[in-house]
Amino acid sequence: MKKTLLLLAPTLIFFASCVGGKKNEAAVILPGMTEVNFKINGTPVSIQVPDASNGKLEITVQSWGATEIKVGNDFQLSISEGEGDIALTKSDVAGNDVNKFKRYIKDEPTLLFWESEITKPEFHFYSTVKAGTISYIIEDIKEEQFNEKAVQKMIDASKTLRVDEAAKPNS
Repeated sequence: MKKTLLLLAPTLIFFASCVGGKKNEAAVILPGMTEVNFKINGTPVSIQVPDASNGKLEITVQSWGATEIKVGNDFQLSISEGEGDIALTKSDVAGNDVNKFKRYIKDEPTLLFWESEITKPEFHFYSTVKAGTISYIIEDIKEEQFNEKAVQKMIDASKTLRVDEAAKPNS
């Protein structure tokens, strides 16, 4: 009997880890990050942001509808509901006469990550993320200058955006 249990243990552990599906995926917190919950246009969402050792968390809803999340000086996201337009953003980046475009680090259907320069190199990103049935535009706050590592951390965080289905009111 003990031998049978020992042989079945790995299979039972595998199936136990599969129970819950997507809920378990969302529970994996990236190193140095913590999950925050807030609402965008009444929809409860969550995203991972740097933990308190990186600075004070500030969440601000702007009058134009964007939610800005800041943690210290190197993590500053803007999230707004919408389909986004990668092609238009690409055109705007290339045509900026002040902040001169240098190169794309990532040029994907739902993500632009680029280097530009006014007086020194800076990095920015623009992405579209589908969370549940809603599309969101997530980008760095363009008034700030970020290094490549900081922007990569913001991109990684943007991929953790989730709609909290359990907290949504019944329609």
